[in-house]
Amino acid sequence: MAAPDAVGGGAHPLDAAIRLAPAGAGHRRLRGATSEAYWNSVGPFGGITAAVMLQAVMQQPDRIGPPLSLTVNFPAAVQAGGFDIVVRLLRGGRTTQHWALDLVQGDGDQPMASALVACGVRRPVWSDREARPPALPPPPPDFGPRPGAFPVWLRHYREHVVRGGLFGPAPDSESAAWVVDHPPRPLDYPALAAMCDAFFPRLFMRHAAPMPVATVSLNVYFHGDDAAMAAQGCQPLLTEARGQVYEGGFFDQEGRLWGEAGRLLATTHQVVWYRD
Repeated sequence: MAAPDAVGGGAHPLDAAIRLAPAGAGHRRLRGATSEAYWNSVGPFGGITAAVMLQAVMQQPDRIGPPLSLTVNFPAAVQAGGFDIVVRLLRGGRTTQHWALDLVQGDGDQPMASALVACGVRRPVWSDREARPPALPPPPPDFGPRPGAFPVWLRHYREHVVRGGLFGPAPDSESAAWVVDHPPRPLDYPALAAMCDAFFPRLFMRHAAPMPVATVSLNVYFHGDDAAMAAQGCQPLLTEARGQVYEGGFFDQEGRLWGEAGRLLATTHQVVWYRD
């Protein structure tokens, strides 16, 4: 079954893919649809699922502060077509809020993905940054799309690889690349969440033969405030990624995404299932 194309009306493909409308009274149940523009091999690109679930929290009228963290678990493949996102405020105070979400489809509201989102008010306190960006040359004035046309979601990112490759075998999985939305789009939290899953699976770099893979759980930590998002605009992000342990049919990989002036905007970690 082909995924329906949610792109239309001149909207950016990402904005069309994360578009949500109330599914009844209130804002705690929202309705969306999968997008052909971000289709993967057997379902939506995991990053777009993370982005739409974060968007469900961003649309809550009683949300306080920007997102601090996002955890998405993928118990089943999201099916092509419509879905609802059920949102619950677990607990909130003056500084932080904790939200829980389920993306449901079909009879009986079968959960296809679940998420936890923490939001918080950032205040002027003592600050420091231990993390430092790698010393790499700036991106070229223009660079092309990612290689290949499948899966479809690859077409919606431009990438300039600085270090490391895409496919193995290689002695390690460390890589660095400049990445940006295609077509250009000002950065915001949902776009940043999606980009945190745009790294090629580290297994592909280490192993010579293709293997089936599927993300089990994705974690994102946001370090930039609204001003940092605005300052980034449509400029490319410098991304780093590496894997750590490949064993028993699961591996983990971590990444960093750097913005303008060497500011760390997000760190991410995920565990991935695989088989040979």
